[in-house]
Amino acid sequence: MDFFNSISGLFRIYIERSDYFLEITLEHIKISLIAITFITLIGVPLGVLISRYRRLAPFVISLTNFLYTIPVIAFFGIMVSVIGLGTTNAILALIIYGLLPVVRNTYVGITEVDKSIVEAGKGMGSTRFQLLFNIELPLALPVIIAGLRTMIVMTIAMTAIAAFIGAGGIGTAIWRGITTYNTELLFSGSILVALLAIIADRILEFIEKLVIRKVQGKRLKEET
Repeated sequence: MDFFNSISGLFRIYIERSDYFLEITLEHIKISLIAITFITLIGVPLGVLISRYRRLAPFVISLTNFLYTIPVIAFFGIMVSVIGLGTTNAILALIIYGLLPVVRNTYVGITEVDKSIVEAGKGMGSTRFQLLFNIELPLALPVIIAGLRTMIVMTIAMTAIAAFIGAGGIGTAIWRGITTYNTELLFSGSILVALLAIIADRILEFIEKLVIRKVQGKRLKEET
């Protein structure tokens, strides 16, 4: 009975405060998208760079790995002491924290491309630029997308925690639920964050399958 009362309570709060939940959900998506965009724009080129200059790879990956091991709350706390409260602080923290899976997967994806295919491209007179964009990146895309999936789900989840330092988003509902002992508000916010992460992951899974199918189809055509 308590379970059904809890479910009905969640539906009731979503209906009664629909404007509030719509507002914080859109704000959450906005913050997440900004962070995800910058992580991708920084992480993928950085992964490409260290695949070209491999002496840099141990240092860059070790640095991003070190940042990744810092507890989320502690990391946000460090950023507060440097920048202060607010959305800018949260986005910067999310960007730094989310770089590892993108940088690492881009690097691994490119370096694990079949060397015989790369050598065949060189033999046909392809430049380094052509090798990268016509051979290496397309073949590395499945691995890169897998890293992006990890990063995106993680960023959506961490954006909820970022609300604790004044960033806004769905985390504000979770924070209010904790501070006012309102379990319905707490669970309603948590469920929204989980739904956003699941939806984003399913979309990226679909894209990943399309990319793999396209890449594998292209390779089969080239081999035949």
